[in-house]
Amino acid sequence: MKKALYVATVDIHIKTFHLPYLKLLHEMGYEVHVATNGIEQFPYCDKKFTIPIKRSPYSLKNFKAIKELKNIIDTENYDIIHCHTPMGSVVTRLAAKQARKNGTRVIYTAHGFHFYKGAPLINWMLFYPIEWYLAKYTDTIITINTEDYELAKNKFNKRCKDIQYIPGVGIDTKKFDIEANEKEKLRLRKTLGLKKNDFILICVARLDKNKNQGFLINVMKKLVIEYNNIHLLLVGPDEINGKYQEKVKEYKLENNVHFLGRRDDIPKLLSISDIVVSASKREGLPVNIIEAFATGKPVIALNCRGVDELIENGKNGYIIKNNKCQSDYIEKIIYIYNLYFNKKILKYTKNNKKKADFFDIDNLIEKYKNIY
Repeated sequence: MKKALYVATVDIHIKTFHLPYLKLLHEMGYEVHVATNGIEQFPYCDKKFTIPIKRSPYSLKNFKAIKELKNIIDTENYDIIHCHTPMGSVVTRLAAKQARKNGTRVIYTAHGFHFYKGAPLINWMLFYPIEWYLAKYTDTIITINTEDYELAKNKFNKRCKDIQYIPGVGIDTKKFDIEANEKEKLRLRKTLGLKKNDFILICVARLDKNKNQGFLINVMKKLVIEYNNIHLLLVGPDEINGKYQEKVKEYKLENNVHFLGRRDDIPKLLSISDIVVSASKREGLPVNIIEAFATGKPVIALNCRGVDELIENGKNGYIIKNNKCQSDYIEKIIYIYNLYFNKKILKYTKNNKKKADFFDIDNLIEKYKNIY
């Protein structure tokens, strides 16, 4: 039987984005293995390995991870190795150098290079040379946005002959095309301590510096002075040890900013929300915005790579230039707030749902099938 190995730094990356692709490989006749720094078991996974990959490029434990993964690769004799996440891909490609000489094919999906137009110089100095060097040990590079694709095609094409563009990781649009009745929406709102006429902003992303929820909390501080019925739902695991919770407490926003942690009912939470908001500094192709489209919600986001490929200003949401444009961000929230309460918001629904169909998982599965 043919064998395939999926590698990422942490379990949640596989669980959130890649189960459909593990299933695809299974259906194509592969025995599927997964290696992460975690112990979770996945469907369509025949064997799971735990290796000590660390997110930090400075961690010495990554050398141990390379050695352990190399032993696994040399023992299992994979036909395909597909790696993800920055350090997961570094560890994998170094560990698989010898296996490639024996016929193993190494595929790397870049979920957003750390170097991009406008990125800090340190990102270019640190991450660009690493990606340039490792491109030589990669058979296929998959990029998920056009900026990364053009960069890889121009800079890495002499080191990696197969560079592909696939728009994102895909979502199951059917899960998000839900029309919950008003009674069900009100019931869910009540479980969150929200009322029928509360206006809900939602941000679905892990809590960290790059996702920049601190900006949204600062926006809320000013909004609630005049609009006390506006609430912000922050949905995602906390990776900065309560920093944002402390900020909310300092601003006395506990009644308006709600930390929900990791949730499995994102479609329902989106269905009761009014605007999807984002303040990310860096994205590949943001899934949370595509999910917003699938539920027909308008989006307001700070401009960054990936976001500008999805949002058409004024048609399906608004792009705000940068962190310094807080007043513009607030202005757009109030504008859409007034549209909702004047029953004029419907123009977004059709535009966004149509755009989401392009990113449906079934479309992307076919593209990955051709690559495999």
